[in-house]
Amino acid sequence: MSRYREVLAVPGMAVLLAVSLLARVAITAVVMALTLYVVLRLGLSYAAAGGVAAALTAGLALGGPLLGRLLDRRGVRAVLLVTVVAQVVFWLSVPVLPYAVLLGAAAVAGLLMVPAQSVTRQAIAAMTTVTQRRAAFALESVQGELSYMVGPAVVVLCAAQTSPGAVAWGVGAAIVAGGAGIAWLDPPLRTPDESAAGADGPPRRQWLGAGMIAVLTMAFGATTLLSGVDIAIVATLRAAGQVPWAAVVVAVSGLASVCGGLLYGAWSRPLPTWLLLGLLGLLTLPAGLARDWRWLCVAAVGAGLLTAPTLTTMADAMSRLAPVGVRGEATGLLSTALSAGFALGSPLAGLAIDHAEPGAGFAASGLAALAAALAGFLLSRRKAPRKVDGPRERRRPALR
Repeated sequence: MSRYREVLAVPGMAVLLAVSLLARVAITAVVMALTLYVVLRLGLSYAAAGGVAAALTAGLALGGPLLGRLLDRRGVRAVLLVTVVAQVVFWLSVPVLPYAVLLGAAAVAGLLMVPAQSVTRQAIAAMTTVTQRRAAFALESVQGELSYMVGPAVVVLCAAQTSPGAVAWGVGAAIVAGGAGIAWLDPPLRTPDESAAGADGPPRRQWLGAGMIAVLTMAFGATTLLSGVDIAIVATLRAAGQVPWAAVVVAVSGLASVCGGLLYGAWSRPLPTWLLLGLLGLLTLPAGLARDWRWLCVAAVGAGLLTAPTLTTMADAMSRLAPVGVRGEATGLLSTALSAGFALGSPLAGLAIDHAEPGAGFAASGLAALAAALAGFLLSRRKAPRKVDGPRERRRPALR
């Protein structure tokens, strides 16, 4: 674990990861909080709640590259000030908005969501050396897994003890606190050499080449798999009359992913993203043979061990491929690809389940990941474009 001690010893890194974790846990809980609010407080259907979730997701997908471009041009504090204010207005107004207005407001809130993940990834690229970066991105991927494990679960538990409106306010307060904390830290998005050079972003056609498209395609495939697997787990356990055990299977998968991410970050040799994604897809296919929660847990361990490593390599590859002046926009595009995969995965697996059996959901998800891995492999074999970014990093800047 010496690699992780070295990363956490970088001035400002530990506190940045801690504050970012608060924001990301709250952001992952937003959909659950709004779902419970629409169903329990407004008394509407789950379909209506799904409409709000879809509006929020669409806003997130569109906002990723937009906020990333603003980060490139305006810096951390200016962007976070705008997004924090937008979140304050949205969450304070939620209890008084009728459903039709809430739909539009959710889309705007997604568009102006606090870019905690994007800022953290860019700061990692700026604050670490090349040898430290994989371990740092592994910690960031583990942070994401913990967010998805903790955020929705906390919302459900709190909603059972208090009111959905209070829970919604609590989620909003946590997002605002996390965003304000990152703004106060003001982490660097460029190394001193890059800042001194004043590197401007090259035209999009110069940096959005085959390598970048390969990373975006594989990111889309990875989250398509993850979203589809969640639906397939519920469908399989529903057929077996074991739905309450779904939480155990998801927890096992999350813990396996955390372990896999930590092991991969400490490993001395990186693996190509297409290989990790392909193996993840292959290991997902046998889960379709499981008929109860015990065998699903076994299958979840195998696939879970590769989840965080796969996401780690994507973030690492994006930091290397993106020129300095457009690193925020590129990271935003990665977030959009991930959001799009999450949005497609559930209906894709659901369609397979409806036309076959619960196990078909795992098959559809695994095959989608394999297709994305193959596309990424073919694209990555194309000749790389001429390097267009600024000077190489030599030092690790502390937080300003």
